Amino acid sequence: QVQLVESGGGLVQAGGSLRLSCAASERTFSSYTMGWFRQAPGKEREFVAAFSWSGGNTYYADSVKGRFTISRDNAKNTVYLQMNSLKPEDTAVYYCALERYYSGSYYDWTRYDYWGQGTQVTVSS
Repeated sequence: QVQLVESGGGLVQAGGSLRLSCAASERTFSSYTMGWFRQAPGKEREFVAAFSWSGGNTYYADSVKGRFTISRDNAKNTVYLQMNSLKPEDTAVYYCALERYYSGSYYDWTRYDYWGQGTQVTVSS
């Protein structure tokens, strides 16, 4: 049973930066895929970024390319989402998630097996 704990959310001004962290308990990530999703009030959950441990590949939604960066520290069992040039439309609850086996559908939240509790990101204008 994998538990994911998120932190790093908060209130920032437009153009500012935040770094979200997601720490896994009791396990190394090994060959898992780690993803970040977000959900704004009244909106569907959407893909933000993902990292494939097996291939070492990263993936980003078009809306965050060039602004967000996903990274990991295997020794700490932690994945990060560095968010720069934040916009009000980035406001959402951000969730990290773990897929046990790479499916190629990293953008699909239904493929993931474990989820963090979410952390609120609010960007003011």
